[in-house]
Amino acid sequence: MAYAFDTLSYSKTLREAGIAQDHAEAHAQAAREFIMVELVTKEDLRAAKDELRSAMELETLRLTIRLGSITAAGLVAMTGVLATLIKVL
Repeated sequence: MAYAFDTLSYSKTLREAGIAQDHAEAHAQAAREFIMVELVTKEDLRAAKDELRSAMELETLRLTIRLGSITAAGLVAMTGVLATLIKVL
């Protein structure tokens, strides 16, 4: 969502405060071009939050699968060790 920035009112306010007209206009233009484009809206934050949540859920799933495979491999190894011990004893 973009915000409208009233450069005319902004420069008028600066002029009324004693700033020269060309400086006030240049400052208003710079504010619109360089400052306003960097603002983050609530919609931006919501989108980032949703994207982060999805990434975290995917990573949780990956870690769960990895832990499950590690546990299964450990169980197979322990079964092999136990079978060997039973044969030996």
